[in-house]
Amino acid sequence: MTLPFSMADWLVIAGYLLLLVGGGWIFTPRKTASAHDYFLAGGNVPAWLAAISVLSATQSAATFLGGPDYGYHGDLTYLSGNIGGLLGAIFVAHVLIPRFYRIKATTAYELLTLRFSEKATRWAGGMFLVGRVFAGGARVYLAAIALAMVITGTVEAQGIMIAAALLVVASVLFTFVGGLKSVLWNDLIQFVVYLGSAIAVLVFLRLSIPASTAEIIHGLSHTPEGVDKLRLFDFSIDPSRPFSMLAILTGLTLLYIANSGMDQDTTQRLLACRDAKTGARSLYLSVLATVPVVGMFIVIGLLLYVFYDRPDLMGGATAVAGNEFGGEKISIFMHYILTQLPGGLRGLVTVGICAAAVATTNSALNAMSSVLVQDFYRPWRERRGAVAEHHYVQAGRAGMGVIGFAMFVMAVVSFYWQRYSDMGLLEFALQVMVFTYAGLLGVYFTALFTRRGTTGSVIASLLVGFCTVLLLQPAIARAIGLPAALLSLSFPFQLCIGTLVAFVVCAAVPGPGGPAVAEAA
Repeated sequence: MTLPFSMADWLVIAGYLLLLVGGGWIFTPRKTASAHDYFLAGGNVPAWLAAISVLSATQSAATFLGGPDYGYHGDLTYLSGNIGGLLGAIFVAHVLIPRFYRIKATTAYELLTLRFSEKATRWAGGMFLVGRVFAGGARVYLAAIALAMVITGTVEAQGIMIAAALLVVASVLFTFVGGLKSVLWNDLIQFVVYLGSAIAVLVFLRLSIPASTAEIIHGLSHTPEGVDKLRLFDFSIDPSRPFSMLAILTGLTLLYIANSGMDQDTTQRLLACRDAKTGARSLYLSVLATVPVVGMFIVIGLLLYVFYDRPDLMGGATAVAGNEFGGEKISIFMHYILTQLPGGLRGLVTVGICAAAVATTNSALNAMSSVLVQDFYRPWRERRGAVAEHHYVQAGRAGMGVIGFAMFVMAVVSFYWQRYSDMGLLEFALQVMVFTYAGLLGVYFTALFTRRGTTGSVIASLLVGFCTVLLLQPAIARAIGLPAALLSLSFPFQLCIGTLVAFVVCAAVPGPGGPAVAEAA
């Protein structure tokens, strides 16, 4: 039975809203004079704050809801994906970040101007905008599921639309005036709320299980199904498994390289530090902090498995697990929140989900607006005459409104997409950026490691990378008759193929100059 929200729940939610308003008032700069201040917070962000902001930007409602879902149905192999995160961070910290700082870049795509042209930069920035609208909309949708259950009592399309609109509007408001500086400090608030609510659930859930910790560990290692749910590494070579070691060392490493060094949503924070070393340090800190944070959500899922499926560890009786709400599928964690948590704690967890959504959405809004203004609008406007620097701050605010609406539309589209694909929440959230990462990786690898490629081949590479991943989607792959081996590829292997094809296309044409590595030195 679904428990109604109590007065304690609504008081917690009201307290969260007051905290947001207070944080917005305190941390929003009263005057933002330049685009550099608005998009890079003046370039003096400390490593620890940048790391928390990166973590907040990458840990979304998908982790909050999808992490426990993965732990409930699977094991700990998702955690081993952080090996790919570390490998990706090493590449970005030593290859990309120093070059970004050397050219005083505001966006990750300005490096391509040195190697190819401004047109190539605009195309790369445009591909990022498309991909981030996809991913941002998907993350808003995942958080809107939880919020819709609370405010409308349904997870049908209308309820999702109302919840998504509220989340996007809240994110725009907290980003609109102060730019990245207000985003960074509000990310800190959201992270504390997000983490605190997860810790509270973990403690409550553990206290609900009568078995000792040793018994729980033994029970998870030796399940009645003969599965070891504490398995950390998957050495399978099955390409349908997204978190095998083969997938981690190939596609997931590429994913993290693209996310940290070619996705402005993350790269923007690394560029807002005092220097390249501080930016690299913040990246390493965020990767290391990811392990315990994500691990906590996976452990919640493992304990949910004990709570619902192991009567031998629950004193002979377990609660009934459910995966539907109002006739629609929901995650096991959301079912637990709605049916088992007491008043106050249920409101706190709902707030945690919203905090994760607002943190990822407002960061994406500022990052996308920076690309829209710096890589598209500013070059166009400067060709028509000089204007005051504050003009670009106003343009950035207008850009946020446009992008916010686009993310709302994508959240609604994601509602139908995820239902059709029947994909897990974590996989769905990670999958959507693969479409644009493939082309970006192909272009950057060509620029960094070869003397080939032109503006035309960059454009072709970005489009071909996107289309390659699109054609590898199972439904499309079956429809066009691709070989059986390509019909069930998980997203890391789709990214590998897409990146390889994009690289071949970009490098197929001889280039006039040297690689960006040499030119930026």
